[in-house]
Amino acid sequence: MPVFNAMETIVVNMFDEFQKKYELKCDCNKCKDDMLALVLNKIPSRYTSSEKGTLFVKGLYINPQLQSDVMRELMEAANIVADHQHHEV
Repeated sequence: MPVFNAMETIVVNMFDEFQKKYELKCDCNKCKDDMLALVLNKIPSRYTSSEKGTLFVKGLYINPQLQSDVMRELMEAANIVADHQHHEV
């Protein structure tokens, strides 16, 4: 199993939930990727190289503080990307 940041899976899953609750100014793939990149750069990485490690990190997903932190960063990223889109509107 290659090394990967398990937080990426958590952030992507929470982003899907976020989109259901909040309307994005632009929902193109570029803006979505920009939002994900901003969030992943602000939260601590959790790298793993084993299935056991992946399960442990995914277990963190039920942590209310982690959910709150990721949701806060998603809201901030949505505002930043809405104000500074990297494409023509």
